[in-house]
Formats: sequence, C-alpha cells, structure tokens
Amino acid sequence: MKITRFAQSCLRIETKGKRILIDPGYNLYDDSYPRNEWSDIDVLLVTHKHPDHCHLDALREIIKNPKTQFYTTQEVADAYPELNPKIVKAGDVLALGGVTVEVVKAVHGWAQTSKGGIRIHENVGYVVDDGVCRAYQTSDTVAFDHDLKCDVIFLPSVSYGKILDGEMAVFAKKTGARLVIPVHYENQKNPIDFERVKRQVGIALGAQGLNYQFLRIGEGITV
Repeated sequence: MKITRFAQSCLRIETKGKRILIDPGYNLYDDSYPRNEWSDIDVLLVTHKHPDHCHLDALREIIKNPKTQFYTTQEVADAYPELNPKIVKAGDVLALGGVTVEVVKAVHGWAQTSKGGIRIHENVGYVVDDGVCRAYQTSDTVAFDHDLKCDVIFLPSVSYGKILDGEMAVFAKKTGARLVIPVHYENQKNPIDFERVKRQVGIALGAQGLNYQFLRIGEGITV
C-alpha cells in the first residue's frame, strides 16, 4: 500500500490496482491536481462537508471520470446535491475489488466557530484494508471509546487551534497502530507554528510509545 499525503487531511492510497482519494480540500489546493495527482481515481471518499475536506471544485472535476465511485454521508449529499454521491454511514463495508473500506464512527469536535451552516451533524471515518495493511482515516474527530484496529492511523493534529493532546494519543494507541501519520495542520485561515505542532505532537505520541512520521505535501510512503 502506497500512501501520499496532501494538504490538511487529503490522502491518496494506491493498492491492488486501485487509486483511492480521501478528503480533497481547498487548503493549498492547486487547479492542476484533478488532472495530475488526483487523476484517474477509482474510489473517492469524503468524511464530512467542511471545505477543507470537501472542496466542491475539485470534486466536480474528479467525478467527471465515469469510473470514479464517490461515497460520502447524507449530509454532504444534501449540501452538494449536484454531486450525486453514493451514501454511506458508520457500519457500512464497501467491497471494492480486493480492497475493503469500512465506514466507521467519527465525532466532530465542537467550537463556536462551527455554528450555523457549517456545523457538522454527520461525520465518518474510513478504514482501507487491502488484506495486508489497514489504514484508518479518522476524520476530524475527538476521542471516543472504540475497538477499531489498524496498522496506520491518520490523526488530526490541530483543531480550532488546539494541538493533539494525550487523549487523542491514547485513542491512537488503542488501535494498535504501528505508525501514526499526523494530518490536519495546514489551515490557511488559521496558520500555526509548525515547529510547535511537531514538538507537542511528538510529546503526546511519544508518551504512548507510538511511532510517528510527518509527511510533506506530495510525499508518499509505502507500508
């Protein structure tokens, strides 16, 4: 399984001849992505409707490819009816030709800034399983009790200015993941001190004995 990280929480997973794209957002978006890095996508997954995970312009271009299967929540479909996605909910399992995708619970954090039309009422995560590796995109979630297992977990590192804490590190530890890849720290509207994020995330994950690796935008890793 090859994983390539893009800005904020966007991931491209390539395995078993499939190209899977999760949460293409507007942060540091380049108009060339749908023609290049995000082209020829077999499966498109969106966790929730916030534009840093769900960039309408990108989605319009990606789904022009007739082979692309687009899955997301009812709330995203209601917000963007023109996209006509296939609806999923926590507990669903997608069989995608040698790869399965488990749709799992996610609990979006609350902040006053998320009130009104951008408040999230429906949010999911995805576990991509190729039979060798299980990769878990948690989405924007706070910690909750779970029995999820994975090999690689993508963990939101900054939410509304709050840097990943010990509670989220324990959440990751419980999955049994052998690698944590931090995501969600490139919000253009609220820029952060990346060196500070690296230090604090490292302290929280290190306290749980977790291995972690930050990936640059466009950098890939084979797991």
